[in-house]
Amino acid sequence: MNKSELSIEQKKADIDLNIIISITLIALIIYMFFDSQIISFSKNTKVPLLLRTLFIAFFQWGVAGLGITVVTLYRKEGFIRFGLTKTNLFKTILFSILTLIPYIIFGIATSLFTSYLPFQKVTIAKEWFEIGFPYKIIGISIVAIVWGFFEGLNYVVISDRINKRYPSKNMWINWGAISCGIVCLLIHGIVGVSFYTLMEGLAVFIIIYGMLIVKNYTNNAWGCILIFTFFWNAL
Repeated sequence: MNKSELSIEQKKADIDLNIIISITLIALIIYMFFDSQIISFSKNTKVPLLLRTLFIAFFQWGVAGLGITVVTLYRKEGFIRFGLTKTNLFKTILFSILTLIPYIIFGIATSLFTSYLPFQKVTIAKEWFEIGFPYKIIGISIVAIVWGFFEGLNYVVISDRINKRYPSKNMWINWGAISCGIVCLLIHGIVGVSFYTLMEGLAVFIIIYGMLIVKNYTNNAWGCILIFTFFWNAL
């Protein structure tokens, strides 16, 4: 479609996507370029844990959160409009859980799961788990906000903008959900031709695609956020 033929809403979505992509790429490039230094600093126990947590959380937020924050501020939109509501809460949680079943089956069949603990795959979180209350609450809250809330909402906002730019009347041909599912596989390196990798990739795609389909169906985004808070980095 020619740019001149786009609706006002599509043109706005185009601009928003460009902003999000640009910010995300800049954050990724910086992180990749200074990867060893960033990781080294985050593991340096001589530096206060809170400072290291905020430091590594900033880069994570830069990749998944800063872009959508800039766009929503620019458009004067609140995060609430993206489905942070009580309406259909039970339904969205139930349907979102269903999207996890293929991955759970895959994990059990391949003995992938050894333990369950939210954010245990987030390196900096492990240090907070070893600290007593009430200090533990501070660190885990930061991790939950950045690796849980913002990472989940990031997919919701990006999917919303893609669907506005490339609308589809078919519920299942949801370009936002499809695109986010593919990008997730690429970012996390879940690509390959082996049976194991294909099955894992399919299961992960179903989670991302499924949770966004559920969000569109229920107009409630809490399922997406809860998946990233209690499941994504927990196994």
